Amino acid sequence: MTAYRVGIIGTGRPWKSEGATGFGMAHAHAQAYQANEGCTIVAVADIVEEHARAFAEQYGVPEIYTDYQKMLAEAQLDIVSICTWPALHADMVKNAARAGVKAIHCEKPMATTWSDAQSMASVCAELGVQLTFNHQRRFNKPFRVARELLQSGAIGKLERMEGNCGNLYDWGTHWFDMFSFFNNETRAKWVMGQIDRRTDQSIFGVKLEDSGLSYIAYENGVYALMVTGDPLESGLGGRAIRLLGDAGTIEIWWEAPHVRVRSNGETEWRIIDENESIHDFAAIARGVGDIVESLRTGRESELSARRALIATEIIFATYESSRRRARVDLPLTISDSPLQALIESGELGPKS
Repeated sequence: MTAYRVGIIGTGRPWKSEGATGFGMAHAHAQAYQANEGCTIVAVADIVEEHARAFAEQYGVPEIYTDYQKMLAEAQLDIVSICTWPALHADMVKNAARAGVKAIHCEKPMATTWSDAQSMASVCAELGVQLTFNHQRRFNKPFRVARELLQSGAIGKLERMEGNCGNLYDWGTHWFDMFSFFNNETRAKWVMGQIDRRTDQSIFGVKLEDSGLSYIAYENGVYALMVTGDPLESGLGGRAIRLLGDAGTIEIWWEAPHVRVRSNGETEWRIIDENESIHDFAAIARGVGDIVESLRTGRESELSARRALIATEIIFATYESSRRRARVDLPLTISDSPLQALIESGELGPKS
């Protein structure tokens, strides 16, 4: 079996520890690699040496760096995980690809602009580097069970999808990706959206909307509606995602039991409880297992950049629709983030 040398960029602090500002995703990545017998973490990099050293001691990593590019040049890495904030992703991905690594596994969202998202994927494709993004919910059991039900014909032909989450960008990237997961990775044909910003909300350094709507037409005739903001105002209540077919409905709920299905004409829901949360971090380890197997066999990963771009294009198209006040036909031709441009211009933001 091929043994892969792994490096991790951006260790940070463990989730919920004192001073932590994120979910400690580097720790989840490290645990996932350690669970894969074909991988050895040989180096980590963080601009705060104390964080890198503590991380290395916890996971038995022999080399630490405060300059990730030095690590890329010296550590002879096969796989790199990038666990930094979104604004740093594009340069780090491209630098890692140019340094000669075989695979890059990056945290989501992809990038802070549409052009950066595209350029990351383009550079890696040109250099033959496997690029994946941690849309790990594809490996959570409730979502996989729901897709199995859909593919088995339990609700007939899929016609519409509905989703409800906190925002279009940081959380929305997961839910738009789940739409792709259920809709056979079909690209969107057009998007119409609107956003509202009443507070100065930001996540991981990116300013976000407080409420949003995204209505999506896919190339295969399926439609989808995403509602963000206050879940009580979404119309979906405790439902995270709803799949509507011509013969029934599948619902995925925030709380357990997570999955239920009902055929048209039935009065009772059939409850399916897989005893796993839709947020379970076990999915991250499964995702890492998939990227390693994809690298080993040459098949496309479930978490590939091609798939991530479908969701990312919808995010920026929704923001662009709000900027234009019109439907946006795809492929998307802008390069920036319309949301950030609207905020910087003063057109969108908290009202005094």
